Amino acid sequence: RVSYDVMTPSAARAIFEAILWKPQMRWRVSRIEVLKPIRWVNLRRNEVSAVVSTRNVQQAMNAGSGMLALYIEDERQQRAGYFLRDVAYRIHAELLLTGKGSDPLIKYTEMFARRASKGQCVNQPYLGCREFSADVRLVTVDTPLATPIADTRELGWMLHDLDYTHPSDPQPRFFRAQMNAGVIEVPLFEEAVG
Repeated sequence: RVSYDVMTPSAARAIFEAILWKPQMRWRVSRIEVLKPIRWVNLRRNEVSAVVSTRNVQQAMNAGSGMLALYIEDERQQRAGYFLRDVAYRIHAELLLTGKGSDPLIKYTEMFARRASKGQCVNQPYLGCREFSADVRLVTVDTPLATPIADTRELGWMLHDLDYTHPSDPQPRFFRAQMNAGVIEVPLFEEAVG
């Protein structure tokens, strides 16, 4: 339960998808700019350690009623985590067509710009865990740009994204992350290793 030093490309992709996702398109994150110093916080969270059993659900469905409750007080666990705090990023991504439709790329580009400029999202963007929601705004040519932090460091192996070649068994893909003057250049997904 320890965060990476910066957001991962898959978390960045999920932010774009929270604003606009269609089966005809996909987002390719190319760059992550870190705008605030990397800071950490220790946090204890209450979590539920169990799930309702599928056998109980099946029995309840067959019988028309049944016991499907979990008593949180009996199943609660406290877990510690070491998370990033007070983060700010500028993320760059390219919108690509998947070939599943015939609409032009400009259609989706304009849809994204409209939705992002109005603050519209399909679901609330978040950073890693749903309880860490993200505030998002569109950067335009008129937006004054903050300078990335002046930090250069090796970040080690970082999750790039999951490979869904076999949807029943997605595999993680990693890359060696390097931050140069606050900027992480994200390689192509095909260059990441499994």
